[in-house]
Amino acid sequence: MNAPVTSTEDLIYSVEDGIARITFNRPQARNALTFAMYEQMAAICENINQDHSINALIMTGAGDKAFASGTDISQFRAFKTAQDALDYEARIDRVLGTLEQCRVPVIAAIAGACTGGGAGIAACCDIRIGTEATRIGFPIARTLGNCLSMSNISRLVSLIGPARTKDLIFKARLVEAPEALALGLLNEVVPDVETLQRRATETAKLVAGHAPITLEVTKEAVRRIRRTLSREEGEDLILRAYMSEDFREGMDAFLNKRAPNFKGK
Repeated sequence: MNAPVTSTEDLIYSVEDGIARITFNRPQARNALTFAMYEQMAAICENINQDHSINALIMTGAGDKAFASGTDISQFRAFKTAQDALDYEARIDRVLGTLEQCRVPVIAAIAGACTGGGAGIAACCDIRIGTEATRIGFPIARTLGNCLSMSNISRLVSLIGPARTKDLIFKARLVEAPEALALGLLNEVVPDVETLQRRATETAKLVAGHAPITLEVTKEAVRRIRRTLSREEGEDLILRAYMSEDFREGMDAFLNKRAPNFKGK
């Protein structure tokens, strides 16, 4: 078995009665993820794959404002070279791939905003439950001017189709809960955060009581059916986005709380 994974200040991990729970715990930053949080999440999934006393995993964010708002933008300040961009997207593909291949059912309890990398995490989960205030989207076309990882795009197209994927990203809009339910971005909508957490626990207990091998092979079969772009197939696209002047402008504008001035360069 892998070494035990413990909680940190930014990511709380607990297990009770065979139900694991990950809580992104940076409400002051709308639960934006640091690189360390990504790696901790992957390590937890690897441990769950070895610990057969765990039968389901719930993922949620602290507070009621956000599930997760993606990668903490300050992490990008160190980007200087093309390899930095490729290494970042390779990390995202690896970490989210580990989450997607976690052997147990993964339930996302989504309160508030679920954006960027946070929406990518939610798309990896098997069941997504939101509240009436939940909003989901990838607003990068009006904020940073970067791109999604190849696996994130593949996952999104599989989930909602190519036309809706382009609509969502081109318009840089956040989908409200009723539309998210209709599109398949959410499986269920409940009235409030208290009901959300209770419903996520009920759902986790329900699936945890079912035949684990049936659930595991079904997850893997669905994953294998989906066509996933390889990192190599998308390297030229990643570099075009992350090496652009627009990305530098978007990052500076975001960190300085101003509107970006994109020029297509």
